[in-house]
Amino acid sequence: MITAWIGSITFLAIAILYVLLALGLPYGEFAMGGKYKVLPKQMRIACAISVLIQLAAILFILQAGHVISIDLIAPIARGACYFFAFYLFLNTVMNLFSKSNKEKLVMTPLSLITAICFLMTALNS
Repeated sequence: MITAWIGSITFLAIAILYVLLALGLPYGEFAMGGKYKVLPKQMRIACAISVLIQLAAILFILQAGHVISIDLIAPIARGACYFFAFYLFLNTVMNLFSKSNKEKLVMTPLSLITAICFLMTALNS
């Protein structure tokens, strides 16, 4: 399913950004309110944890979209996609209110596209 592919690729792009943030690279203006250019240590740890969750979400959307087959997650993949769709729609709204223009301009559309893909994949699985 095309929405599973698009959603997984956009979420992978976000996960890569969060890996870079966790490593201390100066892209903080794109995430977490954009307050810091380089995130403080505790926020970098949160980014690393977030990457693990994002990678799990990618597996769920690919499973729900019938791109991959993992028996262990198959029973909950659709529900997980609904959860991530809701979370990402909420995240989109929060990004709209960010003080960081970079977060507004880049992360808001990425979050919205990904949310729509998770929702469409869940509805069609």
